[in-house]
Amino acid sequence: MATSSAPIRLSWQDPSTGEQRLPHLSPPIALGREFTHMPVDWQGQRVSRIVLNSGQVSRFHALLTWENDQLRLQDQNSSNGTQVNGGRQTDCLLNHGDVLEIGPYRITLLLRDDTDLGANRVRGDSVILIADPIPEVAPVTSAFPPPFFQSRQVNIQALYATQYPVEEVDYGALGAGLGSFVWVDLLRLCGVSPQQVRVIGLEAQPYARYQRLCLNSQIPAHERLRSNSDSCPDNIWGWPGYALREAWHDFTQGQLRSVGYRLWQVFAEPTFAETYTPKSGRVFASIDREATRIGWPQMYRFGRIRAIRQTDDGRYAIAYALGRGQYAFLVARYIHLATGYPAIQFLPDLQDYRERTQDFQVVVNAYEAHDHVYQALERQGGTVLIRGRGIVASRILQRLYEARQRNPNIAVLHLMRSPKPKGNQFQYARRAVSNHFELQPFNWPKACWGGTLRSQLEQAGPEERMRLLADWGGTTTADRGDWQRIVQAGLDEGWYQVGFGTVTRVEPDAQGCPLTFIQEMGLKGEIKLEANFIIDATGLDGKVKTNPLLDELVTHYNLPLNLAGRLAVTNDFELVEMRNHKGRMYAAGAITFGGPYAAVDSFLGLQYAALCAVNSLAQGRAPQLRSLHGWHSLAQWCKWARNQTP
Repeated sequence: MATSSAPIRLSWQDPSTGEQRLPHLSPPIALGREFTHMPVDWQGQRVSRIVLNSGQVSRFHALLTWENDQLRLQDQNSSNGTQVNGGRQTDCLLNHGDVLEIGPYRITLLLRDDTDLGANRVRGDSVILIADPIPEVAPVTSAFPPPFFQSRQVNIQALYATQYPVEEVDYGALGAGLGSFVWVDLLRLCGVSPQQVRVIGLEAQPYARYQRLCLNSQIPAHERLRSNSDSCPDNIWGWPGYALREAWHDFTQGQLRSVGYRLWQVFAEPTFAETYTPKSGRVFASIDREATRIGWPQMYRFGRIRAIRQTDDGRYAIAYALGRGQYAFLVARYIHLATGYPAIQFLPDLQDYRERTQDFQVVVNAYEAHDHVYQALERQGGTVLIRGRGIVASRILQRLYEARQRNPNIAVLHLMRSPKPKGNQFQYARRAVSNHFELQPFNWPKACWGGTLRSQLEQAGPEERMRLLADWGGTTTADRGDWQRIVQAGLDEGWYQVGFGTVTRVEPDAQGCPLTFIQEMGLKGEIKLEANFIIDATGLDGKVKTNPLLDELVTHYNLPLNLAGRLAVTNDFELVEMRNHKGRMYAAGAITFGGPYAAVDSFLGLQYAALCAVNSLAQGRAPQLRSLHGWHSLAQWCKWARNQTP
């Protein structure tokens, strides 16, 4: 039992970054939006303070104190109130497992001592590094990069003196994924020749990693992505979008009913029709076409990047490994970093289970290859426990429904930390909720891409940006009728059940199946959930510290990180601290989240970042680069439509 001298644990997931938080603090604890308005002392005791970045949270929102060995909550006349287990409270006593709702934050209280074992296993690096398709082909040695790479600026002649190949160009794209692709595509449209562009990465197809994550999370070529019609990595103009192209294809195949439905979707969404999203296979095929058109294979270089350094002549040197014992350098004046998500988030208790049992078959992550789970279920039936409730969780649930069509002896338990009685709110807008899923067509409101919310975020300061991202963000899934019918059918028929509670530990039973022990809200006892498989669908990790290359770059040059733990970039996505005379370095994608743009890892977000960076380079009179506007843009679109080289 907790006493007035005992610290407590508070568990929540940051609504803007998805990061799991589990601080261990001693009451009194003040919760609010600003440190300056929360008390330092309370009745002679030092106050622990937790800042919750959201406009829905008052400056000093609530206070937790001990009273006769019981935890007491006092709302501090907050504007939006404090919910406890779904009901609004101003002054009440709290129990182990209770859930506080303060704005978009849902915080679980862990008071009992028997949670310490599981809590102590929580680590800050509870992630799985995304496996490269090609293992480390060149062992890391002290010989490469050479010792002079430890300086802040390297000498060009020293690079040549190593006798490793050195290639000099104007533009270097590091990552070779979709972020690199859209930047290079725009450079080519703006007049840069392929001879002056080099792309370094581990896979020749720019969508290879994204495609692999889609396949692992059960989105094959015939299933639809969570992207709108006109966000096209292969077509910066967005016209014709995927919906019009799909309608034209169906028209040529004589599928007139499908043509009418697709056109109705894009003209009537979202009020009178569901939001259109493209099939993944069509997106990848269109990227293949554009990659060939712009000469991507000629610009691409296979390589595992080891380090990035400024040069003493105002450029940047990239040291990379080509193969076993094979190394090379790339020197470029303009660098674009788009390394993507380096890791998969993995719930600490599940990672601990795998480390202790060395069983990687029954406890899996949705972004790992785990087709064996569905194959086993289709053969022999069983029970699956899902953790997480976003778009990936909804897709896993749909895949399990498809497996039930082959074997009805499949049951699904869906474990969530707390109920979701209402959706996230910003000003007067509130998201709809269905069966504890927060519904939204895309991961951000559409105004974040190119409307008023985008401008508002650009103009905001760092702390205000985090508040806005917390209010706009959160875990959501698409409002699809077919999926909602699956959920409702599962609830009505009893093969799908939803539970709430805090996981204390996961242990193997006598048959080697995982048992999940949870503390239900408001109950003093512990219950266990039996399952044949557990699927973690909690998402991806994009923090800089998770990426060894970026972490080394940040450490070497003492670069600032934003409040989300990502690279601090300007509104045109430049890393200004890395300026080197005329040399410029830009970044895009998940590694810039928390900056001037919300949907950084979306198709349109990558294109927007590329457009800002290229416009900045054009204003600086970068070689061969001309702004894409007017007749030049029209001429390039005509070449795109005819599949001609830019």
